[in-house]
Amino acid sequence: MMITKKAFTTLALSFPGTETQPHFDRTGFKITGKRMFATYLEKDNTATIFLTPIEQPVFCQMDPKHIYPVPNKWGEKGATIFELNKVAVEWVTEALLSAYNEILRKKK
Repeated sequence: MMITKKAFTTLALSFPGTETQPHFDRTGFKITGKRMFATYLEKDNTATIFLTPIEQPVFCQMDPKHIYPVPNKWGEKGATIFELNKVAVEWVTEALLSAYNEILRKKK
């Protein structure tokens, strides 16, 4: 069930017009010319996916132990940690699609 770095990267880059970009100690995933919709941290195999504050609790309820808000102001804005060793790929795919579409919908 574990989602590897390669699998997450392939999934995040499967959306049209996406690219990677270094983001501190993480790999960021963004729509070219727009903001990031997710980051990946290799050292603990987690992804932070930028959901809306309305969507975040829906995903967190699916598995509160392994899907939870980032514990800072970004978490209050919807940044959500997914422990990729423990969560279903379908949930991660759905969260990425949601975050991607939200960035696509917004003006830069």
